[in-house]
Amino acid sequence: MSRRLPWALDARADAPFPPAETALRDPDGLLAIGGDLSPVRLLNAYAGGIFPWFSEGQPLLWWSPDPRMVFRTDGVRLSSRFRRSVRGSDWVVRADTCFAEVIAACASTPRPGQEGTWITGQMQAAYIDLHALGYAHSVEVFSADRLVGGIYGVAIGRMFFGESMFSAASGGSKVALAGLAQRLRQWGWPLIDAQVENDHLLSMGAEHWPRARFLQVVREQVGAGGAPGSGTQAFGTFGAAALA
Repeated sequence: MSRRLPWALDARADAPFPPAETALRDPDGLLAIGGDLSPVRLLNAYAGGIFPWFSEGQPLLWWSPDPRMVFRTDGVRLSSRFRRSVRGSDWVVRADTCFAEVIAACASTPRPGQEGTWITGQMQAAYIDLHALGYAHSVEVFSADRLVGGIYGVAIGRMFFGESMFSAASGGSKVALAGLAQRLRQWGWPLIDAQVENDHLLSMGAEHWPRARFLQVVREQVGAGGAPGSGTQAFGTFGAAALA
């Protein structure tokens, strides 16, 4: 019996993706191969519950795993000990003031069990383009003028698709994620896509959702909400102590 191969994408940037439900089981979630990282293709992918993930030297690979790792925006957990540590902190949280620096930091931060990074120069350039169009956003944590943590992702409608986060000081990424979740919850956004499982995400309250349930929420939320644009003013600035 021949093994099914991932869908080969059409060269046209606006060509549709195959349904996420048709992704392979092994490797879990591999759906399609090829194409490009143009804004049109990336936005079509995210709106369909699909994301790019590949390493340097590989072709472009597109994924929609089952189950999906997600955070409910009211479900991000910070330990009591960590909350105590940020109560007296001078850290502040803001958004979209240094997107390029956040994605570069995510790309250069060492990850346990990983060699190199999947956030290639090509990926960074593609998401910087999306940021300029008002779809890709960063949440940043500062101590005075020092960037100590951050997270970036893609927002369509009222759905936030998280891509990566980093810490330059212990707990920086936790504050970025918790700050993002708090603001999204206040806006009525229900979910943050976290893509695939890792122990750190699970420790902060991430959940496994069947892909069908995830896709249903995505379809509901990408058509809601306002127009794309900078999130700096709407997000505002607040102290990390407010998360304690």
